[in-house]
Amino acid sequence: MDSWHGTTILGVKKDGRTVIAGDGQVSLGNTVIKPNAKKVRRLGAEGKVIGGFAGATADAFTLFERLEGKLEKHNGQLLRAAVELAKDWRMDKYLRNLEAMMIVADAEVMLILTGNGDVLEPEGGVAAIGSGGNYALAAARALSEYEPDPEVLARRAMGIAAEVCVFTNDRLTVESVG
Repeated sequence: MDSWHGTTILGVKKDGRTVIAGDGQVSLGNTVIKPNAKKVRRLGAEGKVIGGFAGATADAFTLFERLEGKLEKHNGQLLRAAVELAKDWRMDKYLRNLEAMMIVADAEVMLILTGNGDVLEPEGGVAAIGSGGNYALAAARALSEYEPDPEVLARRAMGIAAEVCVFTNDRLTVESVG
């Protein structure tokens, strides 16, 4: 059976602003199933948190909904909400089977969340996940000292990833906070 591929999510935190960018491609084997998927969105009632996902779409939406519930419960405190979600994700029999990763951010913090219970704050203000994540991460790190605007940096790095990763395209969704 072919497996689903096709996500590149990049987060860049720089000079008080955080940007998360995601490509739009969803592939099944060698076939592009959808070229314009939206994998980045605003979270929470006030939209002060942004997030992007890699992995199974239904699983990611389930996790986004859970995170929104945790944000509401913890008064919008992203770090606390993320830790609580990671605990549930690791311990709950149903959630444990969800296959997704997320980058989430607010004005203060950017985090990578995984099903292993990881809540990681990336070094250097750059994080990437998904099949083209390593390409986007390398490009963003290389551009970081030359490009002051985090959105321009993210768009350029995603463009580079799209040029070298067959599971990544240049139809971006970009959200920012800060």
